Amino acid sequence: MNKLSREDRVRVVASLVEGNSIRSTVRMTGVAKNTIVKLLEEIGSVCAEYQDKTLRNLKCKQIQCDEIWSFCYAKQKNVPEDKKGQFGFGDVWTWTALDPESKLIVSWYVGLRNAEHGKVFMNDLASRLSNRVQLTSDGLHAYLEAVDEAFGSNIDYAMLIKIYGAENPRESRYSPPQCIGARRQSLVGKPARQNISTSLVERQNLTMRMGMRRFTRLTNGFSKKVQNLEYAVALHFMYYNFCRIHQTTRITPAMAAGVTTKLWNIEDIIKLLENKELY
Repeated sequence: MNKLSREDRVRVVASLVEGNSIRSTVRMTGVAKNTIVKLLEEIGSVCAEYQDKTLRNLKCKQIQCDEIWSFCYAKQKNVPEDKKGQFGFGDVWTWTALDPESKLIVSWYVGLRNAEHGKVFMNDLASRLSNRVQLTSDGLHAYLEAVDEAFGSNIDYAMLIKIYGAENPRESRYSPPQCIGARRQSLVGKPARQNISTSLVERQNLTMRMGMRRFTRLTNGFSKKVQNLEYAVALHFMYYNFCRIHQTTRITPAMAAGVTTKLWNIEDIIKLLENKELY
């Protein structure tokens, strides 16, 4: 197999980070499907490694957390009997932590929506922060033990618990129930009431669904392997954090957070892979 040029790699990655599927990227670039999948694996691994090392000692003041649903291999109800209960088959949740000031995605974790995986996510988040923060999550019970284990009393933590009305049988089954209210519940420390919010991290869910075909609902573009989902998420957040100028801050989240001083482009991401290939 011939090695892709830097220009071809840039075209493939540019297509993927703008929400195109593997097959549409094949049609747009002329690069073979297996080559694109291999490149996604390599570049996703490099992006995960780079951000793991770089997103440290962050001086965030607030953090908003949420979870976004997707699925791998098959919908949960269609998972074969011999694969039921195995991670990577059926429902998969991506936990995200966003700094509402810089818009940086500080931490993420692809796993299940339970206490065990919540602890992994929260411990990773805590390891990246250099000071006490105010943390807001939704009402998921798994956060309680996870936050306590990761932060103890060294945090100002609150939940925003949304209250939903009854489902309308006339609405489509894909329409969520109407939110009729929300309750702010302070749990640890003294969180400022006006900052108890998950609005920005929930808006980030739309950015993820628009930027990764694997998160698009009602499509066959879902991940067949959970590892490929992890690579796609790492690449997406590398592009989002370092390359994409946020409309609010007018700079990239990484620049706003003081992680970097330059505006990255996709070629800079490709260079990370090329530098690794030299060793």
